[in-house]
Amino acid sequence: MKVDYELTGPNDAPVVVLSNSLGNDRTLWDAQLPALAERFRVLRYDQRGHGATPSAPGPYGLADLGGDVLELLDDLGIAEARFAGVSLGGMTGMWLAENAPERITALVPICTSADLTPPEAWRERAAQVRSNGTESMFEATLPRWFTPALAGDPQVREKYRAMLAATDDESYAGCCEAIASMDILDDLPRIAAPTLVIAGAQDSATPPAHAEQIAAAVPDAKVEVIAEAAHLANAEQPEAVNRLLVEHFSGGAR
Repeated sequence: MKVDYELTGPNDAPVVVLSNSLGNDRTLWDAQLPALAERFRVLRYDQRGHGATPSAPGPYGLADLGGDVLELLDDLGIAEARFAGVSLGGMTGMWLAENAPERITALVPICTSADLTPPEAWRERAAQVRSNGTESMFEATLPRWFTPALAGDPQVREKYRAMLAATDDESYAGCCEAIASMDILDDLPRIAAPTLVIAGAQDSATPPAHAEQIAAAVPDAKVEVIAEAAHLANAEQPEAVNRLLVEHFSGGAR
């Protein structure tokens, strides 16, 4: 799997990898790029079947999605990196920190979970998308992504409807199956990278209790809850998230 990516920032700066959520592409991080690229080499990539990355038949596991990142880092000659991911991207980051700890020097899971049960709900979503396409998920998904004021904004609706509709049906379904089969909770205590978990106060998909569960298991992890933010907190409250990312990634990665 050759994922599509872009690199921005000083060539000799530490690398920060940004991983997108289910149904989004790497433009989810547009508001983070200026702040991070001042001092880091920012590597944004699209999960398989999202954005410009090709699709592959599902089902997937987190090992497949994490393996895509490791292959990309190897191809680019990057030995280690700081990592931030939203939702599915955060799950990918936790898998990497557990299974390739030498590659991840600092970790920020955002609006994510290590245990999204029941798995049957994710398999049902995969079946729905295979039958009806990703755009069929839009009206149910947008109120989880954003608080009501932003979810009702016509420009936001147009942008994120197009992003979701452009996501490959099979890859979306395969990623749902990766979440259904996720098995990272018990290994969270193995994570050695300094970890900051960010939650959205109004996130109904992965409420702050999920962030607290992660932080309670990862040694010395911290939690920050962003007010007036739902599931895509980095897009809804970029200034607050940017400050936390810069502080954490500048504060002495392992």
